[in-house]
Amino acid sequence: MSPKISIVEDDPSVVRALSRLCRSAGYEVSAYGSAEAFLEESPGDDDCLLLDVQLPGLSGLELQARLRADGCTTPVVVMTAFDREETRREALDGGARAFLPKPVATDTLLAVLRETMEGPGAN
Repeated sequence: MSPKISIVEDDPSVVRALSRLCRSAGYEVSAYGSAEAFLEESPGDDDCLLLDVQLPGLSGLELQARLRADGCTTPVVVMTAFDREETRREALDGGARAFLPKPVATDTLLAVLRETMEGPGAN
């Protein structure tokens, strides 16, 4: 069975590109345009979450904090076009396995996803 990734990203062109890339690498992909949509619709069986920081409503970091508070241990990779040290620190201190500035190189993203789901410390 293919590993499952949920992408929480509000830019449709980014969602399309990430979905295609992840599917081409053999992952099953679900995409959500907001944190609220993810919370309402996700079956909760993901192997990894790929979260954008800037989202309408709840931010990706707020979603990560909420999931952790609810006991979710699914690995999280955070992406943002606004690469600030305080945002990076908040994401990593909140349990994110990686913090990636956008645009992210495809090889880098695939390596991070592979390491997140299969490498040391993976669930």
